[in-house]
Amino acid sequence: MACPICGQPAEPKFRPFCSKRCADVDLARWLGGRYRIPTDEPPTGGQTDLPGDEDDPPRH
Repeated sequence: MACPICGQPAEPKFRPFCSKRCADVDLARWLGGRYRIPTDEPPTGGQTDLPGDEDDPPRH
């Protein structure tokens, strides 16, 4: 199996990657939003309706 980042042979310790560096590159891509699933839903603008948001003013 080849490393999905650089194409080198995968190392069992870091599988499916070849090194910690490539694993970290992949993690940075996830955290940076480069891997995302397209959707037709409009963005929520960061608003949530979760319990525990009692400190927020009521919405009208």
